[in-house]
Amino acid sequence: MRITLLIICCLYGFSASAQWYRLDFKKHIRYPEIERTNINFVSRINSKPALKPVKIQRITLSRSAYSLEAAENMVMRDAQHNMRFRVYADASYNFSELAKLYIQQNRYSEAKWYLLQSNIISRQQNDDKHTIANLIDLAMIKSDLGDFEQAKQDLTEAHDMAALHGFSTDVATIEKKMAYIKLNKNNAPKTDVRYAENALLNAKAE
Repeated sequence: MRITLLIICCLYGFSASAQWYRLDFKKHIRYPEIERTNINFVSRINSKPALKPVKIQRITLSRSAYSLEAAENMVMRDAQHNMRFRVYADASYNFSELAKLYIQQNRYSEAKWYLLQSNIISRQQNDDKHTIANLIDLAMIKSDLGDFEQAKQDLTEAHDMAALHGFSTDVATIEKKMAYIKLNKNNAPKTDVRYAENALLNAKAE
């Protein structure tokens, strides 16, 4: 009996150990490695078609009547301030700037008046460069209005002053203006001229 039990126990233990061995063997099976691929997924993601640069065209807008009026008001305030506190040199340039704004609007009578006021101050301040620039602008206004003799006189005065001080650039500019007036002397003067109702600036603003 004992021998029979011993044989049964041995058979049972052997079968259990065999099952464990089979399980353990399966647990440690080494499968072949997955073959590595050379495909670069990151490069595939980022490989978008290159965008062509778009050329932005610059659009030049002409100054509107509103912007001209705003600029005029600002410069006028500066001129009044400088005249009130006797900063005449700066006021002279304010007058010239006002004249340029009026030229853009064909308001020639106002432009001439402010250029003349600017010239009075620039001569007192011995600012010959500014005086020459004012004379050139005055000459071009008179030329546009058909007053070619007066325009020639202003350019001649400016030319002599520039030559006296050795302002070669100004001399060349004046000579070009003289040639322009000579070529356009027979042209009809401008007809779209606006005349000012009041071109006076209160120099001693209260």
